[in-house]
Formats: sequence, C-alpha cells, structure tokens
Amino acid sequence: MADQRRIVAELGRPETPEETANRKAEASRVYRASQNTRNLIAALLVTLAVVAVIVFAVPRGTPPEREPIDVTAEAERVAAAEKRTVIAPEVPETWRVNRAAVESDESVRAWTVVYAPPGDGAPFLRIAQGFDADEGWTTRLLAGSAPEDSTTIDGIVWDSYRLDAGRTGNVSVALAARAGADTVVIYGVADAQTLETAAEAVSDQIITLREEAE
Repeated sequence: MADQRRIVAELGRPETPEETANRKAEASRVYRASQNTRNLIAALLVTLAVVAVIVFAVPRGTPPEREPIDVTAEAERVAAAEKRTVIAPEVPETWRVNRAAVESDESVRAWTVVYAPPGDGAPFLRIAQGFDADEGWTTRLLAGSAPEDSTTIDGIVWDSYRLDAGRTGNVSVALAARAGADTVVIYGVADAQTLETAAEAVSDQIITLREEAE
C-alpha cells in the first residue's frame, strides 16, 4: 500500500506522527485564537450598539432652571418658627439669590441670605442676622478679623472691615452692625457701591429691630 502520509516539502519526506500531531495542534490553536478574536470583536460591537441606544434614547435639552428663592416668604417662615422679627433685604431685582436659610455655628444661629449681584469678578454677598449674637460672633465669622473703621450708611453706623481673602475664605469686605439683640453682618466679595447697596437694603429693618429691643 502506498504511503499516505503528508510529504513535508522542506524535508522531502513524509511527516512523522509527532510532526502530524504538532501540525494539527497548531492548526487548532490558530483556529481557536481566530474564533476568540472574532467573538471579542462581536461582543465589542454589541456593547457599542447598546451604548448607542442608551445615548440616543436619553432626552436631550437644557435642564430646567432652578425655581427662584422668595426671600420674603422664607423670612416670614423663619420668623414664625423663631417667633422673632427676621430681616428680608430689599435688594435690586438683578441680584440673584443662591441660598436663604438658618445656619448655625457652635453658639449662634443666623438667618443668612446669599446673593450674587451682577458685576465683574463674580461678586457675592452674604447678609446674616445672628440671633442674640454675642460680641465675638462677628470676629469668629470673619476668621478673627477686627474692624478697621466705621462708616455711616443710610443712618446706620457700621463697623467696616477690609479682609485678606486668602485667610478669610474668599471674603474681602464686611460690614457689621448691632440690631437690638441681634447682629447683622454683610460680607463677601464686592465693590464699595455694591456693599453700600446691601447695607441700604436692610437699614430700615435694623432700625425696626433696635426699636423692638428698647
């Protein structure tokens, strides 16, 4: 019977059983590797298709704007809860309200409204009414700073501060005035005119608080 073994061209003779086994093993390995590669590519394509469906299925558009904060309504709510007069600053309509809530440190609770007035340099101002605030509250609030001067705005004498923003948490200006048993502090980053506007926005209410304390 003729020899049916495969002739190895490089050797010019039939391949041995070991060579045949090695050749078939290598062929199987190459086949399995190609199958694994195809399966990986197929899985990747399926994943990309799923991601594309999710991306295109999600509704697009800008998120709805946050509801504006009604400072007067919030002040009335706090006043009812605290059973005391609470200021509601009468600032220009162009001033955006970012927050209005009662905040606390270790000893003083304060009704605080955070404003973003228009202007260069991203100005912001907090107007805080410290309830029954002790004399050291303003100093603690302003990282240990002391007033440099005093100024009178709309009939109210304010302690005036010029601060190192790097030491006071990005606060560079502040005003503070007693309001009966409470203390009102205006502080943040703003020019002199904006700071004065904020002081004028609460002057009548500071007078009211003083009168109530008499």
